Amino acid sequence: MNISIKSYLSCALAVTLLAACGGDNQNSQSNSGGPMGSHAVSVTTEEAKLERVGGTRNYPATVVALNETEIRAEVNGYITGIFVSDGARVQKGQKLYEIDRIRYEADVEKAEANLRIAESNLLRIERDVERYRTLAEQDAIAKQTLDYAETDLSTQQAQVQANKAALVTAQTNLKRAVIIAPYAGVVGISQVREGALVSSGTTLINTISSIDPIAVEIQINEKEIDEFIALQNLGSSENIKVKLPNGLFYEQPGNLVTLDRAIDRNTGTLKARASFSNQTNRLIPGMNVNLVITTQSEEEQVTISQKSLIEQLGVYNVFVVNKDGQAEYREVATGPTLDDGRMVVLSGVEANEKVIVDGATRVNDGDLVSESNEE
Repeated sequence: MNISIKSYLSCALAVTLLAACGGDNQNSQSNSGGPMGSHAVSVTTEEAKLERVGGTRNYPATVVALNETEIRAEVNGYITGIFVSDGARVQKGQKLYEIDRIRYEADVEKAEANLRIAESNLLRIERDVERYRTLAEQDAIAKQTLDYAETDLSTQQAQVQANKAALVTAQTNLKRAVIIAPYAGVVGISQVREGALVSSGTTLINTISSIDPIAVEIQINEKEIDEFIALQNLGSSENIKVKLPNGLFYEQPGNLVTLDRAIDRNTGTLKARASFSNQTNRLIPGMNVNLVITTQSEEEQVTISQKSLIEQLGVYNVFVVNKDGQAEYREVATGPTLDDGRMVVLSGVEANEKVIVDGATRVNDGDLVSESNEE
């Protein structure tokens, strides 16, 4: 009887221990990262659409003068006249500055006198040569005398040419003592005042820029080249506008006039230049503006909601829900912004893929998500 009681107690204790061990295993499994313990993050998604789009694209841009020239002295001397105000509009050929002309006028007079002397000597030698040739035909003089005379004639002809060149140089220097505007535009603030000594080729006197028309330059992606070639062929277009630093639009539309000759190897971008009428001088060279281009795609493009975009240091990313129901973090290349709050995606997302619109801040790459559709 005692043996039976002991056997019974041993069996009961074994069953109790087995039950305890099993319970621990179940609790351990339920608390682990297995399927029973996975937690899905609630998010709102929207499918990427494939559509023909029309929208606006903003490009950081810089206003540049189509012509800009540094005005430097071409002769040495003192500034004796300033005939233009700082920042004034000027016409082509307008007199701007004058450098002391006295020495250059004297150089011209000297060169003219030297030329007259050389021409007189040439006329005398030509007469001598003609006379010697007649005498030589009659054997009245030695042939050597004629040879010397003809040599003197060649030398004097060269002397006349040299004096003519010296006169041209003197006249050019005299002309350069008066500085004129090379084209119509606006001058800057003068770097010299009357009485200042200027040196040829080194002294910066002022800068002149053409202002009407004026250019606005941007950098475009190489994928956009065909589109911009089409814009260039349109000429003047309401599709090209400038947004000023104060947020207002410039009143005149522009036209795309130039695409640079080559793509920058470091950035993969191409410089594009648009031209604008600027009679009021509202666009000033060096001004930072935005070039706003309205486009209409010829082919369907992928679009997503702007709310889905995550920007980090100028790079755009989105969360896409993959076929396993997990959030997948992707970098995207963006295109034009559309009027309905959507944006064209050039790469990174395919049509009909589900993009997280709300809840992206609660999601990490690879998280399971529970999605509801955006209406």
